[in-house]
Amino acid sequence: MPDATRGSELSEQVEADDTVLLFVGGPLDGRVEVRPARHGDPLPTVTHVHLHDGPKVVSRYDLQELPGQAGVYHLRTPARRRDHDEAAG
Repeated sequence: MPDATRGSELSEQVEADDTVLLFVGGPLDGRVEVRPARHGDPLPTVTHVHLHDGPKVVSRYDLQELPGQAGVYHLRTPARRRDHDEAAG
């Protein structure tokens, strides 16, 4: 049962100044990362590039800071490309 102990191992590794980050949406949905305080503040935007079996897929996540040492990265909705829209019209 390695999964049963996994949560307790994670909680023991988190220091008081570390930041816990949750990813919501896209390919990283449900991922939890602990950013050690020695690495500084979390980045305001994270870019994830998926290169496996097919075309390259780029996902961007924007940080929503929460009280304490926590934050949530939300999947950014794709922006409409003006060049493509004008060419189609």
